[in-house]
Amino acid sequence: MQQMLWAALGAVLLTATVLAWQIVGASPYDEVGVASWYGPGFDGNTTANGEIFDMYAISAAHKTLPFGTILRVTDLETGKSVVVRVNDRGPFVKQRILDLSFGAARLLGLSGDTPQDTGRGITKVGLKVLVWGDNYYVERP
Repeated sequence: MQQMLWAALGAVLLTATVLAWQIVGASPYDEVGVASWYGPGFDGNTTANGEIFDMYAISAAHKTLPFGTILRVTDLETGKSVVVRVNDRGPFVKQRILDLSFGAARLLGLSGDTPQDTGRGITKVGLKVLVWGDNYYVERP
């Protein structure tokens, strides 16, 4: 009798846990939305945190995350992921949450092999913060 009671209690707790996750909308991602990539035309310019943008590096632009934040970006269409560091602001297109450098986009399979080959251009991604940044700015004379 006691085993049946514990089994019933366990089933109730499991059901409550599943319902709570559904109600809260728990997700393995901290943010989900559309990502794009940038590079040509920006390579060599100064990023929002003062670094020189290298389109072949592995970096990203986000509207609000602190500079230096390390993200795992997962392409929700393909399952591929890449780890990037936020060093710029953007994207400045509505409905997009992240701009990846050409180097990061290429690793994710979002761009083609050359900057002239735009590939898919945009994709739905999940962002997971791995390390919060300290909002570091590069001081320039």
